[in-house]
Amino acid sequence: MRSTEEKKVYMLLKSVIFHYHGLDEQEKEDLDKTADELDAHVEYKWALDFVGQDHLTSFERARLYLNDIIADYPKEKRIELINMVWQANNLKGYVTEMEATAMLKLAKDWNVQRELIELVLK
Repeated sequence: MRSTEEKKVYMLLKSVIFHYHGLDEQEKEDLDKTADELDAHVEYKWALDFVGQDHLTSFERARLYLNDIIADYPKEKRIELINMVWQANNLKGYVTEMEATAMLKLAKDWNVQRELIELVLK
């Protein structure tokens, strides 16, 4: 059972990365599936509203929001979150340069850049 805060983190993280270059149908399906799996439909709507407030600033706003919360997470949890987003992006068979840059910024913020690089190289 995940807390409301953790569901918000998952849904915002995926939403902001997927919207970074424009949400495609496969990404929307993945977000819907994640909301179903986590029973996070309220948090999903919250994340979409967050992104929708201003698409151009949504990543930086999300980054600030997430950094405040995730700073207290254990390293294993931070790695799990970066891995979750990396795997979700790989569903379509590629990761755009913009998405990779966004994930690298988050990994640096969360002090898990080495672990993200290891995931990428697998």
